Amino acid sequence: MGGVTSAAHPVKRGNEASRAAERVARESYGRLVAFLAARTRDVAGAEDALAEAFAAALKSWPADGVPANPDAWLLTVARRRQADAARRRQTRQAGEEHLKMMADEMEEAAGSAGDIPDRRLALMFACAHPAIEKGMRTPLILQAILGLTAQDIAAAFLIPPATMGQRLVRAKSRLKDAGIPFAIPDSDQLTERLDAVLDAIYAAYTKGWAELGEPGAPQLAEEAIWLGRLIVSLLPAEPEAKGMLALMLYAEARRAARRGPDGAYVPLDEQDRDLWDETLMDAAEALLRQANAGGPSGRFQIEAAIQSAHVARLKTGANTWPAILALYDHLLALTQSPVVALNRAAAQGEIEGPIPALAAISPLEGDKRMAGYQPYWALKGHLLRRAGNTAEAHEALTIAMGLSTDAAVRRYLQDQLKSLPSN
Repeated sequence: MGGVTSAAHPVKRGNEASRAAERVARESYGRLVAFLAARTRDVAGAEDALAEAFAAALKSWPADGVPANPDAWLLTVARRRQADAARRRQTRQAGEEHLKMMADEMEEAAGSAGDIPDRRLALMFACAHPAIEKGMRTPLILQAILGLTAQDIAAAFLIPPATMGQRLVRAKSRLKDAGIPFAIPDSDQLTERLDAVLDAIYAAYTKGWAELGEPGAPQLAEEAIWLGRLIVSLLPAEPEAKGMLALMLYAEARRAARRGPDGAYVPLDEQDRDLWDETLMDAAEALLRQANAGGPSGRFQIEAAIQSAHVARLKTGANTWPAILALYDHLLALTQSPVVALNRAAAQGEIEGPIPALAAISPLEGDKRMAGYQPYWALKGHLLRRAGNTAEAHEALTIAMGLSTDAAVRRYLQDQLKSLPSN
């Protein structure tokens, strides 16, 4: 399996082993699962085998040192676990060809100092197959390829984690039982599966974006952008793929400006625009122009256009709020999403004031999903504060602060609370 790191103090080596395992889990989980599942078509089995390989690494690496190629080491151990499982399931004769294939791949991976072949894209499109329940295609991709937990995915889809976990188990079983090929489909089938793939890539990006400052967050965002670029290169005529990539690049261009020198959260309108990455901004604008010229506007194109309007507003001082509101109207008609309705109300508040905006979000109070949705309470608190309703603003901002997972956002909301007039 190649050389290992040099000898060191046992405690230090243990720490190095843990860090190496965490890094590989963060950077290579989806790639390894895709490789392991490519022939067996058993995502759940691949995940189990990889989990056992990580457990073995945490026992072996502190004593023996971290391998020069940790990915290959893990792949080899996981393949052995898969082979053991196959032996238990099959007679020797029935499983002979399958086991030989595994052995050949183990030898190939162990003897290679290079990267493990990347089969994630093929697995993503397999997860988006019509045989998989439509509402589970994106969640399945998020877990199988990008390593998000059922809890993370449930939060993104505003449903209970236990429900999401059960649905994911069923989807993985369906993927295996239906014999869906793990291959990039022909162009006619590629397009019909594209929506779920784009949704998953963007959901992964938003998790990396929202968790700025936490371990692994930037890497997840970078991975999503890389996959977005890959999709655009694979489907250069698809405007929505370009729209999604543009949307991610608009956000990524502002990453350095999202925190102050002391780590404080900085809202969009207060960001130092000198810290924006103009190269990424220009790339996003170019992609959006290409997408708009390529056909009817879809969800990602509209969301990217909204970001473009914000950029124009902040760079030139132009009043683009009416255009932003009109874009949200179009997006809401397209998606019927409560999150879009919330964002539309924020834009409405900038044009018409807080009272009409509060009226616009009033119907969302009956949506149980909003009870635990932090942006809902943050916007409500902001609008109530502007309307002079101090008591209700205090309540809403307190709930928003309690729901915030980002310490910098919590501090920002706490400052907002402190600035409320005393009764």
